[in-house]
Amino acid sequence: MTNFDEIFAGAVASGAHVGGAAIAATADGVLYEAGFGSKVAGGEPIPADQLFRIASMTKAMVTAGVLQLAEGGRLNLDDEIASVIPEAADLQVLDGFDGDTPILRAPASAPTIRQLLNHTAGFGYAFLNDDLARYHEVTGTPSVLLFTRSMFDLPLVNDPGTVWEYGISVDWAGRVIERVTGQSLGDYLAENLWGPLGMTHTTFDPDESAQQSLMPMHSRLPDGSLVPNGVELPIPPEIHSGGGGSYSTVGDYARFMRALLRGGELDGTRVLSEASVDLMFTDSLGDISLPTGIKSSDPALSNNVDFPPVPQGFGLGLHLFNVDLPGLRKAGSGDWSGLTNCYYWIDRASGVCGAVLTQVLPYFDEGIVGTALGFEAAVYAQS
Repeated sequence: MTNFDEIFAGAVASGAHVGGAAIAATADGVLYEAGFGSKVAGGEPIPADQLFRIASMTKAMVTAGVLQLAEGGRLNLDDEIASVIPEAADLQVLDGFDGDTPILRAPASAPTIRQLLNHTAGFGYAFLNDDLARYHEVTGTPSVLLFTRSMFDLPLVNDPGTVWEYGISVDWAGRVIERVTGQSLGDYLAENLWGPLGMTHTTFDPDESAQQSLMPMHSRLPDGSLVPNGVELPIPPEIHSGGGGSYSTVGDYARFMRALLRGGELDGTRVLSEASVDLMFTDSLGDISLPTGIKSSDPALSNNVDFPPVPQGFGLGLHLFNVDLPGLRKAGSGDWSGLTNCYYWIDRASGVCGAVLTQVLPYFDEGIVGTALGFEAAVYAQS
């Protein structure tokens, strides 16, 4: 365990991190769990149970919620979204601009629920798509990071089923859950996932005490330093964002990851069938290829992301590596991350999972990614 502590102490000393929390676990229990560094430089130390804005790490949990409803026969993954949300029938594709007027057309096909979970439904993110960024600008549509209902008025940027593009698909999936169940997304997940798994801190609506204990968001400056940036997410949010609005701790999230390692069960409580877990970890893209990377349209929010030149895919709610990574995870492993520089992996072949959480923009920070990979390598070296 000393080696893990040294990795994070070194990351703070080098300036790669101000602070954060990390966990590594197996199907049977926790290998390592700790906070490191401080909430601001020289400030309050971070405890192991620190609450974080986990952003797109929300997506896998919402995917699990959709799969629960599919198991219960309450929806079919290949149903059109409009079968549950009738107004989705009015979705159009952004096809350029005439001056400052968006050109919109009908999609060649209707998006399905399954496509929401693997990012082929045609939706995008403005901070990763220049046309969508311009659409926000000329129409005045608020940023999706404000978690308002207006995100559901945004157009598609591709015909469904033609391209993998990262976007607000899982926000729509969260809305599917709400329409099918008549519950808010947070209430549904609390009753059917978080509660049964003992994830007592995970929420879309942190109380006042939790809000006051949050680590401030930081930005990486051109000189490499990290400084608080004053960014705050809306509390309470207008909607529960299935794509990125939840808060959690490393301990809570590890309980979810361990349930997936165990085929959908933890401590005698089953939240997903083994078949549904297998579906999450099975490449679902068919003839659609992942891009070689993701280009940022907003450098303050995200750096460019280059995918490693190895076989990869996307299951449902999870990115997949289809090849062993030497000294790291095995083929078939699932992973994803959050805009706030939060990262996790789930390796069913090795029976290991882990996460490193912090609160930094822009996404895909070189120093933080390097620390996460160093931690992962140390976990495998000691397991």
